Amino acid sequence: MRCYWDLEDIWFYFEVDAESWVTRQIELQGPGLTPVAAASLDEWQQAHAAGKLAEYDSRFGITAELPVSEWEGHDPEQLTFEEFEEIWDAARRQIAARPA
Repeated sequence: MRCYWDLEDIWFYFEVDAESWVTRQIELQGPGLTPVAAASLDEWQQAHAAGKLAEYDSRFGITAELPVSEWEGHDPEQLTFEEFEEIWDAARRQIAARPA
């Protein structure tokens, strides 16, 4: 799904599991839709276990800390798996290409 937050001019894209937890999250900001985050919960957990959480967070960001079922005040637009994957791939490529 995706949601728009007009206060920061950010599109949020979410992949959610069966229990409503965000498993992957993308944030695209401004008119150029610049990727500011493309985080995976699995990768975040691996970075945490390896003691590299600060590095991961600074590069890819984090996923939402509450399940979607507990969110208020959002009007999500549903996406197909393919639509999410296309945006995920592009955002990850752009973020990975930036100097660390």
